Amino acid sequence: MASIYTAALMEHNAHPDYKYQMDEPTCTHDGVNPSCGDELTLSLRLNGNLIEEAAFTGHGCAVSQAAADMMADLVTGETVDEALRLAGLYLDMIKGRLLTAQELADLDEAAELATIARMPARVKCAELAWRTLEKMLEQQLKNA
Repeated sequence: MASIYTAALMEHNAHPDYKYQMDEPTCTHDGVNPSCGDELTLSLRLNGNLIEEAAFTGHGCAVSQAAADMMADLVTGETVDEALRLAGLYLDMIKGRLLTAQELADLDEAAELATIARMPARVKCAELAWRTLEKMLEQQLKNA
C-alpha cells in the first residue's frame, strides 16, 4: 500500500496550492464519496471556454485531497474541452487502462496515481475530484 504514497502525493496533501474558498466562482459543484466520507466542493472561474482558476474545499483522505490539488493545478489555464479530455484520461488510468507515454505526460504529476488502480478501496478517493470536475463541466456545456 505504501507505493501509492509518492512524494508528489504527500506534498500535494500536506501543502495544497488550490485548497481555498474562491471568491465569486463561475460555477461550483459538490462531490461526495459515501463509502469513506470524503467531501469536496470544486469551484471554477471560467472566461468563456478557458478555466482561469480552479480551487477546492472539503475534507478527506490524503489520496482524495492530493488528487484534487493535482487536478486543479492541471486544469488551470486549460480549455473546458481539454480539461474534459484530461479527466477522461485520468479516470481511465484509475480504472486500470494502460496509458501511452504521451497520455501519461499529459497528466503530469497526476499520472503518479496510476498504482491506485490496483487498490479498489482507494479508487473512489482518487476519482472524487475528477468526477466532480467532469460532472460540472458537462453541465456547463449543456447549459451553454
